[in-house]
Amino acid sequence: MKIAVSGASGLIGSALVPALEASGHDVVRLVRREPKGPKELTWDPAAGTIDAAGLAAMDAVVNLSGATIDRRWTAGRKADILESRVGSTRLLAETIARLEPRPAVLVCAGGVGIYGDRGDEILTEESELGTGFLAEVGTAWEAAAEPARPAGIRVVNFRQGIVLSRKGGALPRLLTPFKLGLGGRVGSGRQWWSWVALDDVVAAYRVALERDNLSGRFNLTSPNPVTNVQLTKALGKVLRRPTVFPLPAFAAKAMFGEMAKELLLAGQRALPARLLDAGFSFSYPALDAALERAIAE
Repeated sequence: MKIAVSGASGLIGSALVPALEASGHDVVRLVRREPKGPKELTWDPAAGTIDAAGLAAMDAVVNLSGATIDRRWTAGRKADILESRVGSTRLLAETIARLEPRPAVLVCAGGVGIYGDRGDEILTEESELGTGFLAEVGTAWEAAAEPARPAGIRVVNFRQGIVLSRKGGALPRLLTPFKLGLGGRVGSGRQWWSWVALDDVVAAYRVALERDNLSGRFNLTSPNPVTNVQLTKALGKVLRRPTVFPLPAFAAKAMFGEMAKELLLAGQRALPARLLDAGFSFSYPALDAALERAIAE
């Protein structure tokens, strides 16, 4: 397949693109500058411009674009988080829907934050959506892909957990205090943190692209979510470091504001029900092995 990928230089894209190319796919990157060759297409989501003719030659599109969410949320930052996801997805979906010929499939990143803070409730793709900023972003993000469906394009929306990799995302930020011997739970530690190994993320995207019977929403999380305190203990075990220095909820809120409330102190106990039903096999379903693999990268 010829596959266009946005966000190709990010954590997931940096792993997915070479994996797709190793499997024989032809990958073209969407870039926000002048393309340097036939392996790049230019676009500017903020301006609403994109190389539509180039996309017409694609068999599939993967959208991984989105501003990082792990910085303090000012009003401006929240606007960037929302628009970077919704605007880019809408531009891609509306553009490819008008093309002839058009790509057969659109695969979009998303997050389990769409469920809001749900305590111990087990969440599958059939669960109701939640409330809060991340839930609002997730709902709008998935809705932005909808224009592609009436055009006959297969759409897959992944709801990803914490992606474990020392190359980016949450894990490098967690590693620093642990390496200093200052690791510990956040708040009560009872909040559920759904997670997934980067290798399994890449495998799931490949399956979504290559199997034409998959469409709709999929939780992309390990079948074994853990609480924050369980993740803390597992990380301490892998690093051989103590886990006795908790970050109290009030301190997290003082440092990170609203972001702490939704990203650190809230939780989702999400299960990948639809992926499992489709026969997807996780290479790293257990946290200890996933952490060891991530830290060894």
